[in-house]
Amino acid sequence: MHEWFTSLLTTFALPEYGLSAVFVMSFISATLVPIGSEPIMFGLLKVSPELFWPTILIATVGNTLGGAFGWWTGHAAHKLRDTLTKKETSGHDARILNWLHSFGPKACLLSWLPIVGDPMCILAGWIKLPFWPCVAYMCVGKFLRYAIFLAGLLTVFPAHWVIGN
Repeated sequence: MHEWFTSLLTTFALPEYGLSAVFVMSFISATLVPIGSEPIMFGLLKVSPELFWPTILIATVGNTLGGAFGWWTGHAAHKLRDTLTKKETSGHDARILNWLHSFGPKACLLSWLPIVGDPMCILAGWIKLPFWPCVAYMCVGKFLRYAIFLAGLLTVFPAHWVIGN
């Protein structure tokens, strides 16, 4: 089992597979699954620092698509609830929903935040904020997060510093 796991990790560390792994992990991490995409990105950049911008862009696309999936999940859940209860309700009764609605799609700029970011995307769909503006703000927020976070990590742990050397 250990050899298989080591082989799998080695394969995902290769640049030709690493970006695919970054995309998948960044998509999954934008759902309610509590997995972070930063460790795999950091690992890839330690092996291939020249892939900094492609890694940031691939992670941003994957994480934004994950946020868009969350928006659609919230939107579909609201429609299903309306269908099951046979009435249309506003869903703006709770304080957080009122806050989110008052900011509109711009609130999705904060979708990168840990713990609250993923539910924020779902709630944006629930209260029927416009899809494309929400996705645009998600994309900007997620891009800035990845660029700043990974640039900071690589500053603290430069590319020439590798575990085991």
